[in-house]
Amino acid sequence: MAGHIDTGMEGELLACEWLSANGYEILHRNWRFGHLEIDIIARKGSFLHFVEVKTRYQQQYGNPEDQVTRAKFKKLQKAAHEYISRNPGHPWFQYDIIAVTLRPPDAPEIFLLSDVFL
Repeated sequence: MAGHIDTGMEGELLACEWLSANGYEILHRNWRFGHLEIDIIARKGSFLHFVEVKTRYQQQYGNPEDQVTRAKFKKLQKAAHEYISRNPGHPWFQYDIIAVTLRPPDAPEIFLLSDVFL
């Protein structure tokens, strides 16, 4: 597999672990609708969370969360609306970004940007 795909998969796994450890229930990973994808769909309390995960090594190319463009966010919104239409009963939802910075041999840095709107 390509290096960036491995990095992304590692980041998503770390994000799921972090979310679970912080009281979120992971409902789906890599949920797809056509060409659209949501990295993680989780629930905490009465909120459904649509989570975009961005992972980078170090910060040599900026912060991971800086890679979520307006176009990427619009795709996340489209996918989320499709998910909600197929899975009704979630009156409260929000969009989150989890930024994972890998710093071997140190522990990764995980940062949650909650209730994002671009």
